[in-house]
Amino acid sequence: MTKINRAAIVGGSHGNELIGVYLVKKFQQYPNLIKRSSFETLVLFGNPKAIEKGRRYIDKDLNRCFTNQGLQSSSLSSYEDIRAKEIQQILHPQNQPFVDVIVDLHTTTANMGLSLLLSNMHPLLLQLAAHLSSINPLVKVYFHQQTRRSGFLRSMCELGFVIEVGAVPQGVLDAELFQQTEQLIYAVLDYFEGCNLGKIPQKNSTLTIYQYTGVIDYPRNERGEIQAMIHPQLQFRDYEPLNPGDPIFLTFEGKDILYEGVSTVYPIFINEAAYYEKGIAMHLTQKQLLDDY
Repeated sequence: MTKINRAAIVGGSHGNELIGVYLVKKFQQYPNLIKRSSFETLVLFGNPKAIEKGRRYIDKDLNRCFTNQGLQSSSLSSYEDIRAKEIQQILHPQNQPFVDVIVDLHTTTANMGLSLLLSNMHPLLLQLAAHLSSINPLVKVYFHQQTRRSGFLRSMCELGFVIEVGAVPQGVLDAELFQQTEQLIYAVLDYFEGCNLGKIPQKNSTLTIYQYTGVIDYPRNERGEIQAMIHPQLQFRDYEPLNPGDPIFLTFEGKDILYEGVSTVYPIFINEAAYYEKGIAMHLTQKQLLDDY
Protein backbone atom coordinates (compact mmCIF):
# COMPACT_ATOMS: atom_id res chain seq x y z
CA MET A 1 0.00 0.00 0.00
CA THR A 2 1.28 3.46 -0.94
CA LYS A 3 2.19 5.55 2.11
CA ILE A 4 1.28 9.23 1.94
CA ASN A 5 3.87 11.41 3.67
CA ARG A 6 3.22 14.82 2.12
CA ALA A 7 0.26 16.20 0.19
CA ALA A 8 -0.12 19.57 -1.53
CA ILE A 9 -3.30 21.55 -2.12
CA VAL A 10 -2.90 24.18 -4.84
CA GLY A 11 -5.46 26.89 -5.59
CA GLY A 12 -5.33 29.74 -8.06
CA SER A 13 -3.26 28.14 -10.79
CA HIS A 14 -5.68 30.24 -12.81
CA GLY A 15 -6.02 33.57 -11.05
CA ASN A 16 -9.72 34.12 -11.83
CA GLU A 17 -10.88 30.78 -10.40
CA LEU A 18 -11.74 32.05 -6.96
CA ILE A 19 -13.00 28.98 -5.09
CA GLY A 20 -9.51 27.48 -5.01
CA VAL A 21 -7.98 30.85 -4.14
CA TYR A 22 -10.22 31.42 -1.14
CA LEU A 23 -9.99 27.84 0.07
CA VAL A 24 -6.20 28.19 0.18
CA LYS A 25 -6.62 31.44 2.10
CA LYS A 26 -8.94 29.69 4.55
CA PHE A 27 -6.57 26.76 5.04
CA GLN A 28 -3.65 29.12 5.60
CA GLN A 29 -5.67 30.94 8.26
CA TYR A 30 -7.02 27.75 9.86
CA PRO A 31 -4.34 25.09 9.25
CA ASN A 32 -5.93 22.62 11.70
CA LEU A 33 -8.73 22.08 9.18
CA ILE A 34 -6.36 20.17 6.91
CA LYS A 35 -4.04 18.75 9.55
CA ARG A 36 -3.96 14.96 9.70
CA SER A 37 -1.88 12.84 12.06
CA SER A 38 -0.10 10.62 9.54
CA PHE A 39 1.03 13.09 6.86
CA GLU A 40 1.85 16.73 6.20
CA THR A 41 -0.34 18.93 4.01
CA LEU A 42 1.05 21.96 2.18
CA VAL A 43 -1.17 24.68 0.72
CA LEU A 44 -0.06 27.23 -1.84
CA PHE A 45 -1.27 29.68 -4.44
CA GLY A 46 -0.46 28.65 -7.98
CA ASN A 47 -0.29 32.01 -9.74
CA PRO A 48 -0.09 34.90 -7.25
CA LYS A 49 0.30 37.66 -9.85
CA ALA A 50 -2.70 36.46 -11.84
CA ILE A 51 -4.71 36.21 -8.60
CA GLU A 52 -3.79 39.81 -7.79
CA LYS A 53 -4.85 40.94 -11.28
CA GLY A 54 -8.00 38.78 -11.35
CA ARG A 55 -6.87 37.16 -14.60
CA ARG A 56 -6.43 33.56 -15.72
CA TYR A 57 -2.72 34.15 -16.32
CA ILE A 58 -0.17 36.92 -16.92
CA ASP A 59 1.82 35.67 -19.93
CA LYS A 60 0.69 32.09 -20.56
CA ASP A 61 -1.36 29.31 -18.99
CA LEU A 62 0.53 28.15 -15.89
CA ASN A 63 -1.21 24.78 -16.07
CA ARG A 64 0.68 23.99 -19.28
CA CYS A 65 4.14 24.95 -17.97
CA PHE A 66 5.10 21.82 -16.00
CA THR A 67 6.83 19.88 -18.77
CA ASN A 68 10.26 18.40 -18.04
CA GLN A 69 11.70 20.43 -20.90
CA GLY A 70 10.19 23.68 -19.68
CA LEU A 71 11.20 23.17 -16.06
CA GLN A 72 14.79 22.43 -17.09
CA SER A 73 15.10 25.28 -19.58
CA SER A 74 16.97 28.41 -18.54
CA SER A 75 15.79 30.34 -21.61
CA LEU A 76 12.07 30.45 -20.78
CA SER A 77 11.45 33.75 -19.00
CA SER A 78 7.69 34.28 -18.88
CA TYR A 79 6.19 34.84 -15.44
CA GLU A 80 4.41 31.49 -15.53
CA ASP A 81 7.52 29.58 -16.61
CA ILE A 82 9.43 31.09 -13.68
CA ARG A 83 6.55 30.40 -11.30
CA ALA A 84 6.38 26.76 -12.45
CA LYS A 85 10.02 26.33 -11.43
CA GLU A 86 9.28 27.93 -8.05
CA ILE A 87 6.37 25.56 -7.49
CA GLN A 88 8.56 22.58 -8.39
CA GLN A 89 11.02 23.66 -5.70
CA ILE A 90 8.22 24.04 -3.14
CA LEU A 91 6.86 20.58 -3.95
CA HIS A 92 10.33 19.04 -4.06
CA PRO A 93 12.49 20.77 -1.43
CA GLN A 94 16.19 20.03 -1.30
CA ASN A 95 17.01 16.75 0.46
CA GLN A 96 13.33 15.73 0.54
CA PRO A 97 11.26 13.52 -1.78
CA PHE A 98 8.62 15.00 -4.05
CA VAL A 99 5.16 15.37 -2.51
CA ASP A 100 3.12 12.17 -2.78
CA VAL A 101 -0.18 13.87 -3.68
CA ILE A 102 -1.17 17.03 -5.56
CA VAL A 103 -4.76 18.25 -5.27
CA ASP A 104 -5.16 21.01 -7.87
CA LEU A 105 -8.31 23.11 -7.38
CA HIS A 106 -10.09 24.55 -10.42
CA THR A 107 -13.44 25.96 -11.47
CA THR A 108 -15.09 25.88 -14.87
CA THR A 109 -17.84 27.87 -16.54
CA ALA A 110 -19.17 24.51 -17.79
CA ASN A 111 -21.87 22.72 -15.79
CA MET A 112 -19.63 19.93 -14.51
CA GLY A 113 -20.77 19.92 -10.89
CA LEU A 114 -18.15 18.19 -8.74
CA SER A 115 -15.59 16.46 -10.94
CA LEU A 116 -12.38 14.57 -10.31
CA LEU A 117 -9.92 14.75 -13.21
CA LEU A 118 -7.48 11.83 -13.28
CA SER A 119 -4.47 11.51 -15.58
CA ASN A 120 -3.64 7.89 -14.81
CA MET A 121 -5.26 4.73 -13.47
CA HIS A 122 -3.26 4.35 -10.26
CA PRO A 123 -5.27 1.94 -8.06
CA LEU A 124 -5.20 4.33 -5.11
CA LEU A 125 -6.67 7.15 -7.23
CA LEU A 126 -9.40 4.86 -8.53
CA GLN A 127 -10.19 3.67 -5.01
CA LEU A 128 -10.28 7.28 -3.81
CA ALA A 129 -12.58 8.22 -6.69
CA ALA A 130 -14.90 5.30 -5.90
CA HIS A 131 -15.00 6.29 -2.24
CA LEU A 132 -15.76 9.95 -2.98
CA SER A 133 -18.50 9.11 -5.48
CA SER A 134 -20.04 6.66 -2.98
CA ILE A 135 -20.27 9.25 -0.20
CA ASN A 136 -21.39 11.97 -2.63
CA PRO A 137 -23.24 10.70 -5.72
CA LEU A 138 -22.79 14.14 -7.34
CA VAL A 139 -19.07 13.42 -7.85
CA LYS A 140 -18.16 12.52 -11.44
CA VAL A 141 -14.82 11.02 -12.50
CA TYR A 142 -13.12 12.08 -15.75
CA PHE A 143 -10.11 10.13 -16.99
CA HIS A 144 -7.73 11.64 -19.56
CA GLN A 145 -4.46 9.73 -19.91
CA GLN A 146 -1.61 12.24 -19.78
CA THR A 147 2.12 12.43 -19.17
CA ARG A 148 4.55 15.16 -18.14
CA ARG A 149 4.54 16.35 -21.77
CA SER A 150 1.06 17.75 -21.14
CA GLY A 151 2.50 20.38 -18.82
CA PHE A 152 -0.30 19.99 -16.27
CA LEU A 153 0.54 20.53 -12.61
CA ARG A 154 -1.20 17.28 -11.68
CA SER A 155 1.14 15.32 -13.98
CA MET A 156 4.11 16.09 -11.72
CA CYS A 157 3.34 13.18 -9.40
CA GLU A 158 1.62 9.85 -9.81
CA LEU A 159 -1.12 10.74 -7.33
CA GLY A 160 -1.85 14.16 -8.78
CA PHE A 161 -5.45 15.03 -9.67
CA VAL A 162 -7.80 17.95 -10.15
CA ILE A 163 -10.99 18.86 -8.35
CA GLU A 164 -12.94 20.79 -11.00
CA VAL A 165 -16.26 22.41 -10.07
CA GLY A 166 -18.83 24.41 -11.96
CA ALA A 167 -20.66 26.09 -13.43
CA VAL A 168 -19.00 29.21 -12.00
CA PRO A 169 -18.35 32.42 -13.94
CA GLN A 170 -14.73 33.53 -14.03
CA GLY A 171 -13.88 35.85 -11.17
CA VAL A 172 -16.95 34.83 -9.14
CA LEU A 173 -17.36 32.96 -5.85
CA ASP A 174 -20.22 30.46 -5.53
CA ALA A 175 -20.95 29.68 -1.88
CA GLU A 176 -22.59 26.30 -2.45
CA LEU A 177 -19.78 25.01 -4.67
CA PHE A 178 -17.21 26.50 -2.27
CA GLN A 179 -18.68 24.45 0.58
CA GLN A 180 -19.00 21.30 -1.54
CA THR A 181 -15.39 21.60 -2.69
CA GLU A 182 -14.23 22.16 0.88
CA GLN A 183 -16.03 19.03 2.08
CA LEU A 184 -14.56 17.05 -0.81
CA ILE A 185 -11.05 18.12 0.22
CA TYR A 186 -11.65 16.97 3.80
CA ALA A 187 -12.93 13.64 2.49
CA VAL A 188 -9.77 13.26 0.36
CA LEU A 189 -7.52 13.96 3.34
CA ASP A 190 -9.54 11.63 5.58
CA TYR A 191 -9.27 8.86 2.99
CA PHE A 192 -5.47 9.15 2.80
CA GLU A 193 -5.32 9.26 6.59
CA GLY A 194 -7.36 6.06 6.74
CA CYS A 195 -5.08 4.39 4.20
CA ASN A 196 -1.99 5.33 6.19
CA LEU A 197 -3.55 3.98 9.38
CA GLY A 198 -4.76 0.77 7.79
CA LYS A 199 -8.42 1.73 7.99
CA ILE A 200 -9.33 1.66 4.32
CA PRO A 201 -13.05 2.12 3.65
CA GLN A 202 -14.79 -0.69 1.81
CA LYS A 203 -14.84 0.13 -1.89
CA ASN A 204 -17.79 0.14 -4.23
CA SER A 205 -18.11 -2.83 -6.56
CA THR A 206 -18.19 -0.56 -9.63
CA LEU A 207 -16.82 2.85 -10.52
CA THR A 208 -18.27 4.97 -13.32
CA ILE A 209 -15.68 6.92 -15.26
CA TYR A 210 -15.92 9.20 -18.27
CA GLN A 211 -12.93 8.50 -20.51
CA TYR A 212 -11.57 11.14 -22.88
CA THR A 213 -11.92 10.41 -26.59
CA GLY A 214 -11.20 13.80 -28.15
CA VAL A 215 -12.23 17.44 -28.51
CA ILE A 216 -14.44 19.40 -30.88
CA ASP A 217 -13.83 23.01 -31.88
CA TYR A 218 -16.44 25.55 -32.89
CA PRO A 219 -17.13 25.89 -36.60
CA ARG A 220 -14.82 28.62 -37.88
CA ASN A 221 -14.23 30.49 -41.15
CA GLU A 222 -10.91 30.82 -42.97
CA ARG A 223 -9.93 33.70 -40.65
CA GLY A 224 -10.51 31.55 -37.56
CA GLU A 225 -13.66 33.40 -36.53
CA ILE A 226 -16.37 31.38 -34.79
CA GLN A 227 -19.39 30.75 -37.02
CA ALA A 228 -21.70 29.00 -34.55
CA MET A 229 -22.54 28.72 -30.84
CA ILE A 230 -23.19 25.78 -28.55
CA HIS A 231 -26.75 24.71 -29.30
CA PRO A 232 -29.29 25.65 -26.59
CA GLN A 233 -30.30 21.98 -26.30
CA LEU A 234 -26.70 21.06 -25.42
CA GLN A 235 -25.73 23.99 -23.20
CA PHE A 236 -25.23 22.99 -19.51
CA ARG A 237 -25.73 19.28 -20.34
CA ASP A 238 -22.26 18.10 -19.34
CA TYR A 239 -22.03 14.33 -18.70
CA GLU A 240 -25.34 13.77 -20.53
CA PRO A 241 -25.56 11.60 -23.66
CA LEU A 242 -25.08 13.21 -27.08
CA ASN A 243 -26.40 10.97 -29.83
CA PRO A 244 -25.64 11.00 -33.56
CA GLY A 245 -28.01 13.48 -35.19
CA ASP A 246 -28.52 15.56 -32.04
CA PRO A 247 -28.04 19.32 -32.43
CA ILE A 248 -24.61 20.44 -31.26
CA PHE A 249 -24.12 23.98 -32.65
CA LEU A 250 -26.39 26.81 -33.75
CA THR A 251 -25.23 29.25 -36.43
CA PHE A 252 -25.81 32.97 -36.08
CA GLU A 253 -28.40 32.59 -38.85
CA GLY A 254 -30.32 30.10 -36.71
CA LYS A 255 -29.33 26.89 -38.51
CA ASP A 256 -28.82 23.72 -36.47
CA ILE A 257 -25.53 21.84 -36.89
CA LEU A 258 -25.94 18.19 -35.90
CA TYR A 259 -23.49 15.83 -34.24
CA GLU A 260 -22.08 13.56 -36.95
CA GLY A 261 -20.39 10.95 -34.75
CA VAL A 262 -21.21 7.27 -35.14
CA SER A 263 -21.94 6.53 -31.47
CA THR A 264 -23.26 8.14 -28.32
CA VAL A 265 -20.76 10.27 -26.40
CA TYR A 266 -20.85 12.27 -23.18
CA PRO A 267 -19.51 15.81 -23.67
CA ILE A 268 -17.96 17.80 -20.83
CA PHE A 269 -16.32 21.23 -20.54
CA ILE A 270 -19.16 22.37 -22.80
CA ASN A 271 -18.66 26.05 -23.72
CA GLU A 272 -15.83 26.54 -21.19
CA ALA A 273 -14.94 30.23 -21.47
CA ALA A 274 -11.20 29.72 -21.16
CA TYR A 275 -11.14 27.18 -24.00
CA TYR A 276 -12.22 29.59 -26.76
CA GLU A 277 -8.58 30.58 -27.18
CA LYS A 278 -7.53 26.93 -27.21
CA GLY A 279 -9.91 25.98 -30.03
CA ILE A 280 -12.05 23.70 -27.87
CA ALA A 281 -15.84 23.81 -27.72
CA MET A 282 -16.08 20.65 -25.58
CA HIS A 283 -14.33 17.43 -24.62
CA LEU A 284 -15.94 14.17 -25.70
CA THR A 285 -15.95 11.13 -23.44
CA GLN A 286 -17.19 7.57 -23.32
CA LYS A 287 -18.95 6.33 -20.20
CA GLN A 288 -17.41 3.20 -18.69
CA LEU A 289 -17.98 1.01 -15.65
CA LEU A 290 -14.89 -0.35 -13.91
CA ASP A 291 -15.27 -3.48 -11.80
CA ASP A 292 -11.62 -4.34 -11.22
CA TYR A 293 -9.50 -1.57 -9.76
